[in-house]
Amino acid sequence: MSTAQTLLLGAIAGLTIFLGLPMGRMHGLSAQVKSFFTATATGILLFLFWDVLSEAIDPVESALHAHAWGRFAGVTSIALAGFVVGLMSLVYYDTWIKARQRRAMLGPGAASVAEFAHRPGLSAAQWLSIFIATGIGLHNFSEGLAIGQSAAQGLTSLALVLVIGFGLHNATEGFGIIGPLAGEAEPPSWRFLGLLGVIGGAPTFVGTVIGHSWTSENLSILFFTLAAGSILYVVMELLNVCRTFGSKQLTAWGIVLGLSLGFATDFVLVAAGV
Repeated sequence: MSTAQTLLLGAIAGLTIFLGLPMGRMHGLSAQVKSFFTATATGILLFLFWDVLSEAIDPVESALHAHAWGRFAGVTSIALAGFVVGLMSLVYYDTWIKARQRRAMLGPGAASVAEFAHRPGLSAAQWLSIFIATGIGLHNFSEGLAIGQSAAQGLTSLALVLVIGFGLHNATEGFGIIGPLAGEAEPPSWRFLGLLGVIGGAPTFVGTVIGHSWTSENLSILFFTLAAGSILYVVMELLNVCRTFGSKQLTAWGIVLGLSLGFATDFVLVAAGV
């Protein structure tokens, strides 16, 4: 896969976030429909979590089988550090966001909202959407790193699976970004939705550029585990959403569909010899 093709695919994976953002200007979708789409995205991410993590663990197992204990200790430390940072950075970011939201909504009226939305022209809900988009952008950056590094190492099949899977998932991330805007009297402008898309989606492309810049097994392990940690966090959040708005049966069928789509994509690429 050429550099231009890799960067194009990384851009596509990031741009799909714009597909979900127009939902911020639409009303009437049932909670069941939203829950099913969310569960399907969760299933896709579960497949990607397994796929990315297994790729990161392969060098660890190789060092273990070779009884290269120094190498084993090194790559294990890299994998653990990447996974912890990928997961816990988003956990702490979410905690910070929710703390700001509580101060805005439970404080002394207008003064509290003004503290949260400290710039004129944006409401508290709009600022919250910007913060959510920023957190998603950090998550998508690690996804882009994994795409770029897998392509740089010649793992074309994995790179394509990541692009397809992350692209499908990013298309659903728009729901989470525009969620705080649901209660607004006025729908968000197209310009504001475009800004949210850039904040959340552009890091995928930036990460692809950086990840494709050089090849390193240690760097690959780090990037894959960063992506795995951030994917696990998003899976946890999406499952919470599914439990809130949908039945167990609907959620389970959506996850089954998402997992099936992930494995089917992988099987097609393998059969095609990619």
